[in-house]
Amino acid sequence: MKKPLLSLALLAAVSAVAGDWPQFRGPHGNGVSDEAPLNWKLDAANVIAWAANLPGRGVSSPIVVGDRVFVTAASGARQDQLHVLCLNAADGSVRWERTFWATGRTMCAEKTSVAGPTPASDGARIYALFSSSDLVCLDLDGNLIWLRGITLDYPNVSNSLGMASSLAVAEGVLIAQVETDAESYAVGFDPLTGTNRWRLDRPKMANWTSPLRFTSAEGKTLVALQSGKGVAAIEPVTGKIVWNYAGGAATIPSGAAAGGVLYVPSFGITALQPEPGQPAPKQLWRAGTMRPGTASPTVVGDRVYVVNDAGVLSCAATATGERLWQLRLKGPFSASPVVVGGTLWAVSEKGVIQAVDLSQPEGAVIGERDLADTILATPAIANGALYVRSYSRLWKFGGR
Repeated sequence: MKKPLLSLALLAAVSAVAGDWPQFRGPHGNGVSDEAPLNWKLDAANVIAWAANLPGRGVSSPIVVGDRVFVTAASGARQDQLHVLCLNAADGSVRWERTFWATGRTMCAEKTSVAGPTPASDGARIYALFSSSDLVCLDLDGNLIWLRGITLDYPNVSNSLGMASSLAVAEGVLIAQVETDAESYAVGFDPLTGTNRWRLDRPKMANWTSPLRFTSAEGKTLVALQSGKGVAAIEPVTGKIVWNYAGGAATIPSGAAAGGVLYVPSFGITALQPEPGQPAPKQLWRAGTMRPGTASPTVVGDRVYVVNDAGVLSCAATATGERLWQLRLKGPFSASPVVVGGTLWAVSEKGVIQAVDLSQPEGAVIGERDLADTILATPAIANGALYVRSYSRLWKFGGR
């Protein structure tokens, strides 16, 4: 028994190094990078380092581990061929590609894709989940570690629009949140074998939010599971529910966490502060005017930022929820904004990238670039570069 436990302990110790973007919305799960400001201009002639064509369609975000960029796609008339690709960050060349046949349902809305969930990495392995409920684990060199067709165990999990909840890794456990009107659950997978370490029943309700790893006031790593019923905070190792917020929440944009506070898309934005030993968090404030659309909110310092369905970026104080300013961008948006070095990067569905200087009193667009392509995926930031993915193409901007 000691060897597996030791292996898990070592795996838990593997973490993303500085500069990595290992999961949906980055290392903190809220779209914020700790890197220095990007030292290039969006409209510069040579700012695009490379552009790579992908073998199929997808709306999942790219992730970056070291000098490798990972992305998923689905191809075929039924999108039943599932692709996991590794590209060299330096030049965009394909380092390796692995293809699998879908074992579950591949129905999804025309706007989205079977390659909807963003993959995740613990620094040693890549985990890729598809809307068909196929879960793949590969090492960084593309060798298959395990593959699991989850539909074989939970056959009622699917919806006609497609699944999009992304993976999270916390305390050496791989966590997936799979929720539909017919069957809903969250599972903590053993990252070495793909077997269940725990399974938690969830509200039967179609849901596209992603699990959010955060740190509690007492320094414990927890994971927030958001749905239309509210938010449950769980221990990632055991799946035990630590506290529950039953006030209802959005089923598309996920929340954000910073400084021990969760900012949840609930009747606008609701700020929740968990209290040690209490079954429910304390509600600090609720701002009905800060209602996000499809894009998830982000928190930087003492400000929370939200993009609504009309393409308006709003900024509010984290202490009170008071809205401080608004800025109309060229929308609409499905991709969530990302922030690095005081600049917010927003990519519209029409492929317009906009850079917003957050240090300005009312925010200011300081750069714009039109890729003239449909983009629903949230961009990634790593090692001084911005990675943007359309249905079938991946761009790298800047970079060292």
